This record gives sequence, C-alpha cells and structure tokens, in this order.
Amino acid sequence: QVQLVESGGGLVQPGGSLRLSCAASGFTFSRYHVRWYRQAPGKERELVAVITSTGISTSYADSVKGRFTISRDNAANTAYLQMNNLKPEDTAVYYCNANLLLYDHWGQGTQVTVSS
Repeated sequence: QVQLVESGGGLVQPGGSLRLSCAASGFTFSRYHVRWYRQAPGKERELVAVITSTGISTSYADSVKGRFTISRDNAANTAYLQMNNLKPEDTAVYYCNANLLLYDHWGQGTQVTVSS
C-alpha cells in the first residue's frame, strides 16, 4: 500500500537539466520529511538534499549546492529534485526517501546518466 515512485531519470548531456519526481501514496505524505539520495556503482550512498514536511526548510550536499533544488507539492503528494548544470559525476541511481521518526519509505530508484 505504501509507495514512493521515482521518475524523470534518463540520459542527459553535461550541462543539461533533469527534474526527478517522487510520487507518494498510502501514507500521510505531508507529515514526512523527504530526502533524495544517490548511489553510483561501487560508491557509498550519498545524501543529496533534504526538505522538511512543510517545505519551508531545505539543505543540500556541497557537491550539488547551487545546481540542484528540492521541492514538494503536498497537495499532489509529490516531491521533486530539479537538477541543473549536470556533470558526469552526478551519474547515479537516485532514490527518494520519506521519513517520519522511525518510519522510512523508499522508492525503487531512477537512473541518471550524464554523458556526452
């Protein structure tokens, strides 16, 4: 019943943009903080961005600061990650996470590949 479904990944050239979406269902999305993570092959999972339940406060990894923007539309039960000026090192599987205290919900991930 609980689902987080990422979409919007794909192949993009360096300097290009993508917008990832995370559609939630089966739980009260507006009560959860949302985090975007990414994991490249053979690398540790990296926290990319965080947004609070109300959407008022956000934070970013230094590696993406100024290029990525996390947002959410609670009425639509959806969170987003706008990615601009993409670099090859951004290539990874991107995962959406919704967290409330000890509850964690995860999406299946969406592949982002930045290559010319």
